[in-house]
Amino acid sequence: MTTADLPTEETASIFDADELRAWLRLAHAKGLRPLALRTLLGAFGGPLEVLSESFASLAETVDARAAEAVLAPPGDIEGVPFEHYIEAALAWASDAGNHVLTLADAAYPQALLTMPDPPPLLYAKGRLDLLQTRAVAIVGSRHATPQGLEDARRFARVLSDAGLAVVSGPALGIDASAHRGALEGATGTVSVIGTGADLVYPAAHHTLAHEIARDGALLSEWPLGTPARSANFPQRNRLIAGLSGGVLIVEAAMRSGSLITARLANEMGRDVFAIPGSIHAPLSQGCHRLIKQGAKLVETPEDVLEEFGFSPATARAAAAKRARPRPASASWASATLHDAPISDDASRVLAALGHAPSTLEILATRTDLDSAVLQGALLELELSGRVAALAGGRYTAVERS
Repeated sequence: MTTADLPTEETASIFDADELRAWLRLAHAKGLRPLALRTLLGAFGGPLEVLSESFASLAETVDARAAEAVLAPPGDIEGVPFEHYIEAALAWASDAGNHVLTLADAAYPQALLTMPDPPPLLYAKGRLDLLQTRAVAIVGSRHATPQGLEDARRFARVLSDAGLAVVSGPALGIDASAHRGALEGATGTVSVIGTGADLVYPAAHHTLAHEIARDGALLSEWPLGTPARSANFPQRNRLIAGLSGGVLIVEAAMRSGSLITARLANEMGRDVFAIPGSIHAPLSQGCHRLIKQGAKLVETPEDVLEEFGFSPATARAAAAKRARPRPASASWASATLHDAPISDDASRVLAALGHAPSTLEILATRTDLDSAVLQGALLELELSGRVAALAGGRYTAVERS
């Protein structure tokens, strides 16, 4: 597919009311699984044709339970009477940048069609071209370390500069950092959300969500008005995996939702990448487990690019783009401070930190500095962006690209 062939807002399908009604009725019919609906559409054509079939014909094609779900009167959708929901969906889709995509649309993400049970209907906000762009998912812990946040942002920025869209969820931590890095890059980002496309969750990401809707894309399979429910997120994770050619786990504990995304990606034949960390760090344990199970250990963004078929020279050229001027932000301002000279005591503390978080007691033992000098050196390192304070009175070195 060439750039000229990529779907745009102008080429997205425009529904008539009857067609949209039929798609919404089937997509949100209780008890009708996406795989069964895809089978029916393959057998009979569009949604209007499926709804016109007899119970016997439908049951013969799928099963009696699916046939009953198709022919049942449409119920409320998220507490809204069906006819009122149709009106609300039409009004939402009429706003600039909003799209309702179905399996019949050219704008529907082609990567999802390789799944056995792609959602029959998607709600999208923003750039439709990103839904057809080669993509890598970057996911990880909500409670990430400063180093993990920086790694997610840096990897996402380089991969975006190289031409890959970055896919993630809207969660705090690694996901949000990946989106910000991708927005700083040349290609952009796709946020797959577990709520209705008209809601922002978490609320703290209201500004980020608007930036993604403007410069990237937001995608949801859930009806408008759907609130955050824990049961929705594993299903959301399968879309993150499905949209991507590979999934990179930056930081993850042993019981992390990111590991679900990695498992789903592996089941779909996607690559799984993981960044290793300290053996003492809880948020490295999930990554180390994945590596033991066959995930590809990566240390640089170029490791991922090479797995996506970029030659080493191309990968290096993409990495070189990191040096280009960027919009001013707190992150880039601290990067400038990071290059400023530091005192001998601060250098001593930085060397003592190594690559694993350390407490004041450990640093005092390693450096032989008294408490006042040690804390002064740590403050100097924090202000220069070289060290970050963690929960539990620990400190960690922060690497910068």
